[in-house]
Formats: sequence, structure tokens, C-alpha cells
Amino acid sequence: MVGPLKLKAQLFCGDEIAMGPGKADLLDAIDTHGSISAAGRALGMSYRRTWLLVDTMNRCWREPLVDTAAGGPHGGGARLSPLGRQVLQRFRTIERKMAEAVEGDPLLMLLEPMRAAPKTSRQD
Repeated sequence: MVGPLKLKAQLFCGDEIAMGPGKADLLDAIDTHGSISAAGRALGMSYRRTWLLVDTMNRCWREPLVDTAAGGPHGGGARLSPLGRQVLQRFRTIERKMAEAVEGDPLLMLLEPMRAAPKTSRQD
């Protein structure tokens, strides 16, 4: 968000969202927590939802963005692949540049004639 302006970048692979803000947040959380399930918990997402998002990302890129290790006596876990780190970094750069493009005068000029809140509608 830049003030009241919401900017949202999404990259599509066919009809699937290969990368967007939510998937980038999930990659950040996996990187922080070292686990897909722990990342999901940190983001308030169900276990199933996190795995579906990771599966979509891994199917949309030429190489997986998330590498996983099965659980067991020595534990499992997940980590970003080198491509996953690269994609995340580049996506965050795109988000930053989008926000910078509308900061300052362009946004102020757009917001100047806008109301602080919508008028109450009349129901005749």
C-alpha cells in the first residue's frame, strides 16, 4: 500500500499465479522458519493451503522455488532453492519500484480531488 493506493504485482504461468504478494510472503516465512507448516502457522494459513501454494509455485517455475526434506527421526524442513531466493528478491524489487513510481507528486495529484470518505448514498 502507498497511502490509500493498493499496488499488486502478479506473475502468471498459464492460468496459475506463479508469484504474487501472498506467495512472496510465504517464501519469506519459509526462509525464516525453515518449515512450510511453521511458515503457514506464522501467516495464519492452514497446512493444506500452504502446501497448495508451494506446489503451485514449484510447478510454475523451471526449477522448484522450495526444496523440502521429509520428516522423520532427524526432522524435515524446507528451504528456498537458489532460484527461489532469486525470484523472491526480484519480485520484491518489482514491488518496491512500483511503489516508488507513484510516490510523491503523481499520487498527491491523484488524491487531491478525492474525498476522505465516500458520500452517503441517497436512497430515494
